Amino acid sequence: MPQWPTMATHRARTRPPRGRDRCPPIERDADLVRAVLEDAAHFPGGYAAGVVTPESEAEVAAVLRGPAPVLPIGAQSSLTGGATPFGEVVLRTTRLASILSVGSRSVRVQPGVVLSALQAALQAHATWYPPVPTYTGACCGGVVATNAAGPTTFKYGTTRDWVLGLTIVLPCGEVLEIARGEVVAHDDGHFLIETSVGAVRVPVPPVPLPDVPKRSAGYPLAPRMDLVDLFVGSEGTLGVITEIELRLAATPAATCQLAVPCRSEAQAVALVACLRRASLDTRARHDPRGLDVTAIEHVDRRSLELAREDGVDRKYALAVPAGTEVLLLAEIELADCVPEAAAWQEVAGALAPNAPDTPLTRLARLLVDADVATDAEIVLPGQTRRAGELAAFREAVPMAVNQRVAQARERDARITKVAGDVVVPFDRFTALMAACRGAFRGHGLDHAVWGHISDGNIHPNVIPATYADVQRGQQAVLDLGREVVRLGGCPLAEHGVGRNPVKKALLALVHGEDGLRALRVVKAALDPAGRLAPGVLL
Repeated sequence: MPQWPTMATHRARTRPPRGRDRCPPIERDADLVRAVLEDAAHFPGGYAAGVVTPESEAEVAAVLRGPAPVLPIGAQSSLTGGATPFGEVVLRTTRLASILSVGSRSVRVQPGVVLSALQAALQAHATWYPPVPTYTGACCGGVVATNAAGPTTFKYGTTRDWVLGLTIVLPCGEVLEIARGEVVAHDDGHFLIETSVGAVRVPVPPVPLPDVPKRSAGYPLAPRMDLVDLFVGSEGTLGVITEIELRLAATPAATCQLAVPCRSEAQAVALVACLRRASLDTRARHDPRGLDVTAIEHVDRRSLELAREDGVDRKYALAVPAGTEVLLLAEIELADCVPEAAAWQEVAGALAPNAPDTPLTRLARLLVDADVATDAEIVLPGQTRRAGELAAFREAVPMAVNQRVAQARERDARITKVAGDVVVPFDRFTALMAACRGAFRGHGLDHAVWGHISDGNIHPNVIPATYADVQRGQQAVLDLGREVVRLGGCPLAEHGVGRNPVKKALLALVHGEDGLRALRVVKAALDPAGRLAPGVLL
């Protein structure tokens, strides 16, 4: 890990961009423009002034110094409309896609590097980047811009926890290079950024935020905050990231997967609570024989029905008994790689008086005590194909909803995806689910719920038949957001805000008017003309 500076300052200094100072051509080919008019949220009405694809930070700077507003995009996997243009020049990062260097503890990448390519490159170094979202086709720049999170937050945290440094082209066209720990906010709540035309004072008054494992709700303004953190989660509104240094972890010795059908939500929550407690105890004691859960996913009954309708359960030979209310899918890290035959012997003999004390025997006993062992499936280390099938089953659930939204759009083009992205402290998860059911059932909506239960994070999704369902769904998301805030949670957990009006209303719930005013002051300090990602986030 890099050595942090011994003395932090609240001042940063920009430098001129490196590379040939030229503006790449703005392309206006109809097919090329059409290809960037919609992100994964299918936010309607997108249009663009053109598309530009820079190859260096100097070319990015030249684009930003031009007269047109600019929207930076990566894979356009945004679920908020944040990568949908509304008249801007679209700046693609597809030619800024190099892995610059790989060390034992960190990697330097350009923003267009796709997460799956990053993980593949790291395998040769016995390292990996843990906090990836479930969609590994996302780009590193977009992941940083939204402070993306995913299943492994319970153990590994969010993107912000893994960003060691950034290179950013500011809206003025100058370049800011910052390392974590190098620049922190002054005690009175501001940064100073020295540019070629003078110092820019960036006020960062503290804005209280919910104490939850993940948040993607604007700039995280806090006392003595790190300047790196101002840009992580800024959704491309404060600068264009051109280089990222990410912290790495050693590849686990082995992992096993777990699929557990639960007869009730209460049974599922109780089992997750046991797994969480065991894992936290393992980490606190550094116990090599303890359970160390990385992630636990939650798939509700309606989601399972959709999978059954699409034949996904048969495709992946996943036996889900009738009457299952929740399917849990977990990943558990093991300190040692156990041969498959020996591992099965440990599981089978877990209840014997002389059974060895290993993570697998502890897991088997825990499942027996929770009365779920009969239908549970343990996928042992080395059974990579089966592990991949469980992961594919989990991904098939949102795909099933998206397919039905697309079918409904064929009948009415006004229909869009409506989904929540909420998180609460885990001890309030049962109350969250009650609020979720109340909000969506109260509006008479067909809906499915899945998410990262180990973090207290769920994604309720409307399955719309009509445009009226979309309108009622948006109100349900707002109603749920109010309850989440009341429970001490955050209604903007992973996906950000983007252009979505419902998410902007949720942002107001999180921050209040004073907080929104503080966010706007930050934006105005760094982008006074409002030319970078206008309409996104704020």
